Order: sequence, then structure tokens, then C-alpha cells
Amino acid sequence: MENQFFIELLEAGMVICFGVAWPISIHKSITSRTSKGKSFVFLLVIFAGYILGVSRKVITDTYSIAFYAYCLNLLMVGTDSLLWLINHHRHDKKTAQ
Repeated sequence: MENQFFIELLEAGMVICFGVAWPISIHKSITSRTSKGKSFVFLLVIFAGYILGVSRKVITDTYSIAFYAYCLNLLMVGTDSLLWLINHHRHDKKTAQ
């Protein structure tokens, strides 16, 4: 059982490290007000990956810190994706004028 805790801790560390970048990306999306330099397909692939991570935790009933880190990252990637759509729409309206 102690080994399982260590494994969960390693997974949580990995997900938290990945998650550190998302607030920076969200800030860039808000301040730049553009979707340029970001790939929506990339955001969707990352979003799908976090969905799979959350699903694995739910299926195996292992609600550890990694589960909550997956959920937080999923929320941040979803936010960044929504900002990408808003900024992309804003850019399209600007170029149409």
C-alpha cells in the first residue's frame, strides 16, 4: 500500500508540473487578445488527455491528489480553449470590418 501512495505522488507531481504552464497561457490569452501562436487542435488534444486521466481515476476509484490536479488542469485548459475561441472570433470580426 505504501508503494501505491508513492506511485500516486509521482503521478500527482507530473500533473502539477504540467499544470504550472496553464495560468501563464491563460494570462497570455487574456492580455494579447489574439489566438495567434496557439493551436486549438493542440488544446483539444491536451483537454482529451486530461479527460482520460480523470476517467481513469473515476473508474479505478482512486481519488488522490492526482485526480484533483487532473480536474484543475482540465478546468484551466478548458478556460484557455474558451479564450482561444473568443479571441479567434474577435480577430475574425476585426478583419471583416
